[in-house]
Amino acid sequence: MVSVSTPSQKPVPLPAGDDGVSTDVLIVGAGPSGSAAAIHAARAGLEVLLIDAQSFPRDKTCGDGLTPRAVHQLEKLGLAEEITRAYSNRGLKLHGFGGSVEAPWPDSAFGNVGSAMTRASLDNLILRTAGEFGAVTVWESATADTPRFSGSRLESVVVNHAGRRRTVRAGHVIVADGVRSVFGRKLGRIWHRGEVYGIAARSYCPTPYSGEDWIHSHLELRDESGVVQPGYGWIFPLGDGTVNLGCGALSTDSRPAQINTKKLLTFYASQQRPQWRLGTERDVASALLPMGGAVSNVAGPNWMLIGDSAACVNPLNGEGIDYGLETAELAVSLISGGPGRDFTLLWPHVLRENYGEAFLLARTAARALTYPTFLPLVGPIGFRGPLAQLLMPAAARLMGNLITEEDGDIMARLWRGAGAVVAAARRGTPLWDSTVR
Repeated sequence: MVSVSTPSQKPVPLPAGDDGVSTDVLIVGAGPSGSAAAIHAARAGLEVLLIDAQSFPRDKTCGDGLTPRAVHQLEKLGLAEEITRAYSNRGLKLHGFGGSVEAPWPDSAFGNVGSAMTRASLDNLILRTAGEFGAVTVWESATADTPRFSGSRLESVVVNHAGRRRTVRAGHVIVADGVRSVFGRKLGRIWHRGEVYGIAARSYCPTPYSGEDWIHSHLELRDESGVVQPGYGWIFPLGDGTVNLGCGALSTDSRPAQINTKKLLTFYASQQRPQWRLGTERDVASALLPMGGAVSNVAGPNWMLIGDSAACVNPLNGEGIDYGLETAELAVSLISGGPGRDFTLLWPHVLRENYGEAFLLARTAARALTYPTFLPLVGPIGFRGPLAQLLMPAAARLMGNLITEEDGDIMARLWRGAGAVVAAARRGTPLWDSTVR
């Protein structure tokens, strides 16, 4: 019989043949959130086991854009310069309803440099960086199968590592296994589909303009019959001879988006092909995306869900890499802040304090977009009216997650004020709250 222990727990016998291990922190999922958490934990002096169901490098359905907020977090990991040296961008170009507006990244606490990198490359880079720390052990092709509890505390996790079942005892567990969060669901995570969520498809297209230093968003997204869809199309240059081209739409259970996103992507690409001299779309992939914190049961006494697993995704554009990197840092700061903390209520509270009002307001705005008449009514005002040069840069700032509590300008004050009003009006709405079902 093999036994493993942690300083705070008595050794528990393991099944015969189970090659058990113990660690301070088990991290399930090695995307940007999980790998960033591993780096922060190692820097805090903790031993980490980082596992992922796939082997790297691997693809991930994503727009691949990196806002200045994401770049700021990558700076903390020591990776921003390497990424932005390969490609950087100046901001957004927004198109639609007969107009186009340039919206440079504003000077902010996050800087004003954005970038883009395929998730296959980005995720591999952060994972390999995490693996360079002696305190971090990486298991690829390792699936977190069975959680084992002692009361409500997650005592151990049975992991299938390359065909071997191994019991991992960990003082703390961070779950970062993406939007579907297979392991999060085993811990009780609930996705509330009555709230707005995203459906999206992306592709890669060769183009001679992959070095373009603006990312492009088409907010007037029409299908082949000419109907405006509640979403947008994007073209993110990658600086490597290709662009990430995709489209997304907003949906709720009561007003589901009646589109085939892959078919819509093909039509959108055909519209953009002459201007961008696009080659054929390749590696087309699609995904469903819980957004704006519309999940509950995201924590227990010694475990937390972070990033996409906790629906930390901007409902206005589907951006989540920045929030994933931030929540990784926040989670590790709680773990390293002292023993004996129970995260069951603390972690949802931390998420609400940092993102709650903004997410509720963004979810409310996104919900309005699901009404068929909304975009055709307000779109021309935003792009062709006298307020276009004010409204569109403001929209870009919101889409880039670039408003903070420290900002004192009128746009930031209006956003925070509106967020407080909406938060009060929608009290009881699912927002990481274990009491909401």
